[in-house]
Amino acid sequence: MTDTALGSNLNERSKNIKALILLFADLNMVALQKGDVLGDAYEYLIGQFAMESGKKAGEFYTPRQVSEVMAQIVAKSSTINSIYDPTVGSGSLLLTVKKHLNEDVQKNLDYYGQEKNTATYNLTRMNVLLHGVRPEKMTIKNGDTLSQDWPEDPAHPSEGVLFDAVVMNPPYSVKGWNKTGLKVSDPRFEVAGVLPPDSKGDFAFLLHGLFHLGQNGTMAIVLPHGVLFRGSSEGDIRKRLLEKNYIDTIIGLPSNLFTNTPISVVVMILKKNRKLGEPVLVIDASHSFVKVGKQNVLQEKDIAKIVDTYVERREEKEYSHLATREEILENQYNMNIPRYVEAIDDDILHDVDGHLFGGIPRKNIDDLKVLQSTVPHVLAKVLKEKCDGYLELVKPVEEISQAILYDECIVAISKEIAEETKDYIDKYWNILQNINSVSNLKQLMDEMLIKIKEVLSAFMHVDVYDGYQIVAEIWKNALTHDTEIISLSGFYSAGRTRESNMVTKGTGDKKREEQDGWVGSIVPNDLIAKRLYSNELEAIEIKKSKVQEIEAELSDLVEAAKVEDSDEANALSDTLNEAGEAFENSKVKAELKKVKKGAVEYELLKKVEKLFTDKSDLNKAIKTDEKALKEAVQERILVLTDEEIDNLMYEKWFGNTVPEMVGLVERPLKSELNTLQILNNRYLDTLSAIDQEIREVESSFEALMNELVVG
Repeated sequence: MTDTALGSNLNERSKNIKALILLFADLNMVALQKGDVLGDAYEYLIGQFAMESGKKAGEFYTPRQVSEVMAQIVAKSSTINSIYDPTVGSGSLLLTVKKHLNEDVQKNLDYYGQEKNTATYNLTRMNVLLHGVRPEKMTIKNGDTLSQDWPEDPAHPSEGVLFDAVVMNPPYSVKGWNKTGLKVSDPRFEVAGVLPPDSKGDFAFLLHGLFHLGQNGTMAIVLPHGVLFRGSSEGDIRKRLLEKNYIDTIIGLPSNLFTNTPISVVVMILKKNRKLGEPVLVIDASHSFVKVGKQNVLQEKDIAKIVDTYVERREEKEYSHLATREEILENQYNMNIPRYVEAIDDDILHDVDGHLFGGIPRKNIDDLKVLQSTVPHVLAKVLKEKCDGYLELVKPVEEISQAILYDECIVAISKEIAEETKDYIDKYWNILQNINSVSNLKQLMDEMLIKIKEVLSAFMHVDVYDGYQIVAEIWKNALTHDTEIISLSGFYSAGRTRESNMVTKGTGDKKREEQDGWVGSIVPNDLIAKRLYSNELEAIEIKKSKVQEIEAELSDLVEAAKVEDSDEANALSDTLNEAGEAFENSKVKAELKKVKKGAVEYELLKKVEKLFTDKSDLNKAIKTDEKALKEAVQERILVLTDEEIDNLMYEKWFGNTVPEMVGLVERPLKSELNTLQILNNRYLDTLSAIDQEIREVESSFEALMNELVVG
């Protein structure tokens, strides 16, 4: 009650504490204990605070998608009994790793972390506690990681405590990090043979984490791109790390992922037990993101592709490469990603002869790999040789597209993928209905995500990660919420349960939460209305269409009233509002009293008046009908039959899944058809044709000039 952060005086503090208590008053605390709702809510608030508070707040928070990349790699790489984050911030990295370990490992896992900022240190402990970590299993210290080594083993002061996993997102390029005058003889820096420059602390953090990494452990650290190519002492350190074979993987991420910096960053994976001569995996994931507001965000499919590429040590053109020792030596230990992974180039080189004489170069047609491998017979029919090495289309691309998308080969593939998807859904539909434990949910989600990749991998040219994203979004948008409720009360019981629909009303001091009816716990009200009250919905839509027709008729009359000397102008111009954009009902009524019945003006005014009346009556009827429908739906939730719940929930979860998966077949085809259109447009007009057109224009211009009469 004495903390001024709660308010400047006792009255304000009392009000704020009361408001906080009321927020928790309606929560089912027994149910919440079975999940991690409080911990997740706390971390969500930390993330929101970081996003809204600018650079300083963002320093202690690692975005979820970056944490996921690091955590999944670490969790898949090591047997983990202990984990350490030397720049622990909010603790999100430790907790994300925890999430990807099984329950038995989680219970016995020792969590270590150090944080320089005292307020953030307190935040970390609260966050870790709320996520179910027992106090005796966590050791969080308030201290400067670089100034003094921690944790230390008193029995072996020069060895340090070793961990199975080290994760960290240190502040980038810290200036003046060596305030205590550390020497290269410090055990943490001996491996490098040189101190990192005082102007940039990136390698100081890396070397500290590496010092505490166990022989069979995995380390993941986020760093600015500069660590890959900067010279001087940083170049020496990078060379030493590569010679020692400690750098396992380098992952380039998109720019603007973090709230506190727009720069692009890399995740570096380090290990001490790499096989001699094993190449360094370089992944360029910098082009894989979507824009959400001001931030770039990795989607679930982007994270999955990074992790799969890491696990499989997979090479893919323009995405990943295994850099051999010979290549690294050739590049003089410069690990800048473009030196190893070819940049994505969507530009198609122009062909001079194609521009001069017309025709699409055959090599460009040969590069349409998806079309060539799936529908070569269709391409053969729509292309003809114009001259040696150049082709032209005999049909418009629109017609070619239709022929390809409805070709029997594509139809057969689409049918097969639809059947496979249906079998996939049917398998998990029964499992999801019978969920009875929260602890199994993540395992089930992971299984479904892995299985959809297996299903789609059988189809050439289908991007399995696009399918992965479809299933990931089903979990994000519906299953994560619904399965927790189902696990607590059962599928049909949850389907017949409703909860208060709380809405915010008012603003400022008058802002308040009020109940506005009821909503289904898992079955959406609008879906109930759509499927079980279609006649009522249709009747409402018909009335709304009539309102739109009336509004269109009134708009036409407004425009007519602006035409000078027209009957509408004479009768209606004085009834327009000041902006001249609409009629005012009160003015229409006033004008009606002035004109003679039967006159043209009178009829026009009566017409407007009737339109106003009809619109008002319809809007009242719509409001009444919508209220009645809303109440009917809210009551229907309580008495839904098992069959109705089955149909509604199946549609909610999987209603669009089959067509979305089938759509994956069309994506690469449409992409190459778009390329074909670009090529056709590019070489359609030859230089000689353009010259002829210029000559014709010049000739026409001369003829016009000759017709001019000089006075």
